[in-house]
Amino acid sequence: MGTRETDGKVPLISKIAYGFGDVGCNFSWMFVSNFLMIFYTDVFGISMAAVSALMLFSRFWDAVNDPVIGGLTDKTKSRWGRYRPWLLFAAPITAVILSLTFWAHPDWPDTAKIVYMVITYCLLVLGYTCVNIPYGTLCGAMTQNIDERAKINTSRSVAAMVAIGIINIITVPLVTKFGSNSPMQGYLTVAVLYGCIFAACHLFCFAKTKEVVEIPEKEKTPIRVQLKAISQNKPYLLALAGQVLFGFTLYGRNADILYYFTYVEGDAAYYTVYSMCIIVPSIIGAACFQPVFRKTNNKGLAASIFALLTGVSMLALYLFNVQGTPIFFYGFSALTQFFFSGFNTAIYAIIPDCAEYGQWKTGLRNDGFQYAFISLGNKVGMALGTALLAGLLGKFGYVANQQQNASVILVMKHAFTTVPGVLWIVTAVILFFYRLNRTRYNEIVEELKARGN
Repeated sequence: MGTRETDGKVPLISKIAYGFGDVGCNFSWMFVSNFLMIFYTDVFGISMAAVSALMLFSRFWDAVNDPVIGGLTDKTKSRWGRYRPWLLFAAPITAVILSLTFWAHPDWPDTAKIVYMVITYCLLVLGYTCVNIPYGTLCGAMTQNIDERAKINTSRSVAAMVAIGIINIITVPLVTKFGSNSPMQGYLTVAVLYGCIFAACHLFCFAKTKEVVEIPEKEKTPIRVQLKAISQNKPYLLALAGQVLFGFTLYGRNADILYYFTYVEGDAAYYTVYSMCIIVPSIIGAACFQPVFRKTNNKGLAASIFALLTGVSMLALYLFNVQGTPIFFYGFSALTQFFFSGFNTAIYAIIPDCAEYGQWKTGLRNDGFQYAFISLGNKVGMALGTALLAGLLGKFGYVANQQQNASVILVMKHAFTTVPGVLWIVTAVILFFYRLNRTRYNEIVEELKARGN
């Protein structure tokens, strides 16, 4: 193992291109996480129970395809490297599937709706996996320099926060504009537009990045051996636990957010105002990861600090609302997003470093396989969060496009504030025990070089 560039420095254009990859990811996945559930229930006409069941079923699908795709990326051989060719071929196909997922047919029989929903969603998840796992793993193949990896992931997170802010601000107005005659047309048009952005960003990432970390060729490794190696990688297990909680907290809240503004605050237009208030704090918060990392010398501790402050801010948000206390509501929303963005940068910066630790500990390096379980953990959290939300809303009597009862309103309010707030604090406690700091990581890299691995 080694690098063809001894100092591990990554060109600025490569850092920017890598960041654009996450712009593409968010124009797909954040659009899905924020809008797909309400699209299914309020536009497509699918029941909450069916949506909840889909979220749980799809995780069995993920449990199969994520490790398979992760293993395949590790075995890929091409003139472009192991991971970059996946961006070239899988991104355009996934863009088409994204458009099909938001193609509503409310006049179909319920059974046909559910079958279409299951097929398109599972294909979308598979397509996204074929892009996101190699994309996430690519960072570790670009350099072994811990500070350069931190800069790459800062670029990724800043770009992601900009993309998320833009998506949150423009999506509702775009759906309204393009769907003036029918919301079905609005969602489909936006999905086509976002699919094109998704594909273009990953093609740019493919074109301007390079894999320089040379991973030794190895014989086929049985899955049980790879799983055993993962079980001995303590920093990785903590990162994995953090990703499960991250997915549960983030995507459960994201699925609730448009319901919250539509039914609790009374107007979906408040969502656009909310999004405008949090975009600048998002960008600044993502950029603040590096100074916190320099101060702590520990990415896990930095993530823990950001998670704790996110949870405290989110708990405080429960006390305020748009109409009664708008300054405090938007102020704490901005503060919450600031701390969340720092966490988002930190949690993804942790993952590439775990590959070196695992190789040092077990002699096995399997970046793609490891990232597959990170992806799976995140999706499991997402499934549990969205399925629980859908199940509770259905249980307490949610009716699409109608005034909701007090119990449904309370579920929406707690799902936006107190529940994720508590879970962020739990996440902070778990990541506090992450011990792979800068000094220890550099020692491990030097030991690996001395071994000739």
